Amino acid sequence: MRVTQEGYLHQLTWLPRLFPVNCYLVEEEEELTLIDAGMSYSLQGILQYSAKLQKPLTRIVLTHGHMDHVGALDALKKHVPEAKVYISERDAALLAGDRSLRAGELQTPIKGSVPAKIATKPDVLLYDGNTIGSLTTISTPGHTPGSMSFRDQRSGALIVGDAFQTFRATAVSGKKVPLFPFPAMATWSLEQALASAYKLIELAPSVLAVGHGNLVMDPVEAMRHAAAEAGRVLLKGGRVHG
Repeated sequence: MRVTQEGYLHQLTWLPRLFPVNCYLVEEEEELTLIDAGMSYSLQGILQYSAKLQKPLTRIVLTHGHMDHVGALDALKKHVPEAKVYISERDAALLAGDRSLRAGELQTPIKGSVPAKIATKPDVLLYDGNTIGSLTTISTPGHTPGSMSFRDQRSGALIVGDAFQTFRATAVSGKKVPLFPFPAMATWSLEQALASAYKLIELAPSVLAVGHGNLVMDPVEAMRHAAAEAGRVLLKGGRVHG
């Protein structure tokens, strides 16, 4: 496991050169918030690094319901049962294994690895504009219907799950990247992902923290370029929903 720290944000990365999977620990004054729960093999790294920071892990916040972001959730809850679990109201259904679409949503099948046997139930259902410690929630549908991002109000860092990737290239979710197309292949709607990307760009983040890839400092220019490339895909009619 590789660790990269930027201010209050600690990025934990498994398989960084092959298939990077990231979780994040956000330091508060007296406690820790974990963003995403990685794969089942992420458990020990999360627990050991949390212990190193010498603060209790009190929250487990999920950007969305795909298995590579919730894989260690059940095991984590057994080790830290007091930690509350947060996920968007919409993706709580995915966490429970329900791929069904709602009225008014784009009727394109939800892709990616949706959990089949996660027992943990969320304690808190999130909506756009909620506050979790120093974090503000941002509804960013596209990769999944209920994907969420989180902005640290102290630093301007954005933790966006799979709304963007930075491995191999900085790209909007749904725009395929050569040699690492997997986030695009698991994306529900490129159109909505692009709208969410511009929503995040408007926040002028200081740091972009993604589910797959390195941290990007001062990322607005790279994010704008990625959004423009995704827009060109749509203009050419190459819509990517999965």
